Amino acid sequence: MKVTQVIENVFKKYLPSPFTIAILLTLITIFLALILTKPISTSTFEYSLSIVRFWEKGIWTNGLLVFAYQMMLILVLGHVLVLSTPVSNLILKVTKYCTNTATSAAIVSCSTMFIAFFNWGLGLIFGALLARKVAEHAQKNNFKLNYPIIGAAGYVGLMVWHGGISGSAPIKINESGHIKSIMQSISSDEILVQIPNLIDYSQTVFSWWNLVIFFMVVIAVTTTFYFLGKRATPTKINLPEYGMGKEDKGTTQAEKLDSSSLLAYAFGILILITFFYRYFEDIKSLKITPNLINFFMLGLGIVLHGSFKKFTSAVTESISDVSGILIQFPLYFGIMGIMKSTGMVTLISDFFVSISTTTTLPIFTFFSAGIVNVFVPSGGGQWVVQGPIVVESALKLGVPLPKAIMALAYGDQITNMLQPFWALPLLGITKLKAKEILPYTLIAMVVGSLVYLIGLVVF
Repeated sequence: MKVTQVIENVFKKYLPSPFTIAILLTLITIFLALILTKPISTSTFEYSLSIVRFWEKGIWTNGLLVFAYQMMLILVLGHVLVLSTPVSNLILKVTKYCTNTATSAAIVSCSTMFIAFFNWGLGLIFGALLARKVAEHAQKNNFKLNYPIIGAAGYVGLMVWHGGISGSAPIKINESGHIKSIMQSISSDEILVQIPNLIDYSQTVFSWWNLVIFFMVVIAVTTTFYFLGKRATPTKINLPEYGMGKEDKGTTQAEKLDSSSLLAYAFGILILITFFYRYFEDIKSLKITPNLINFFMLGLGIVLHGSFKKFTSAVTESISDVSGILIQFPLYFGIMGIMKSTGMVTLISDFFVSISTTTTLPIFTFFSAGIVNVFVPSGGGQWVVQGPIVVESALKLGVPLPKAIMALAYGDQITNMLQPFWALPLLGITKLKAKEILPYTLIAMVVGSLVYLIGLVVF
């Protein structure tokens, strides 16, 4: 498709790496703060020093650094779970029902979206491995398959993740005092008194309207991939078997301890018992936090792998996925530090308030979040930068905070189908190229966007 080829060429030629983009955004933010917020009584040089001081202070904000580590663990532990033998066996069982492109595309897209709703890291790697194993299954059993469509189907979990259980925005606003902490010294006292201590999942992820929108997206996208598969031309497949869940047994006493199933099960079960003791009341009240999810996945991951050696090997394989979060998040925290301390958040939110109504603000938020995601390909980083603007604007216009924040989540996740950053792990596992899956992920983006927009208007 010519359109997708143009988009791919634009990304390759004109869009630098996410780290470079984060640096450019930092410089742009410094420049805008200097132009838009400099007090008349302060010299340019003096205010420039103040801005870089705000920037440096923002980078090392303790609460945000904890947030970055929480997001890294969500991705790593999700990846680790997929690499366990039970999940690997589940993937192999699912492939048996994949006998043609249409059925395979529907199964891969639907199951990937449900898994990603629980955990985005789990969904990302699950979809990639499932797509790869479907292709190997087709190759082994000599049935025709359009592999790029299957690869694209394995990526669509990234268009529902932010509205799910591990979504950066809903999971952080569910933490006591988080919203007030990011709005402190930004909003007026009149606005601050309107900010709740937390917004739990009953108002966001598990609200009836978000669940309706999610199921409608699943139905629409699954159906779309089924019919795409019906009309697809088969492609050539030449893949070696992708090994999953393998382990070399140790020979020394120390290595045998690393490979001990008894020790791993005992410690994993201890974590899970502690988890239910510590978080049972939180689960009942839908107070889902990053710590809750990560502690559960840590215990479950150790149990499913059955040995510390397999678990740590899976962690080693998964750790490369978090390099972007590790190095980019502090830069986004610096940007937030500038915007917060110079008053830019209020300026931008006032602009959105001036052009919006109660009905249109969620729509503007959806589109702006989609655009920002192209340049800030991280839901956590985007929440840090754009979240305060959305909160401030929503409170000024009287838009319910859960709806405004979920509009940001929807917009952020939908353009993952356009932005290839998070597709890199999938492309590495499937051995497909971005240009091969992009035509189909763009179609999914259009279909999903229509559902999300209708949902924001109706609900």
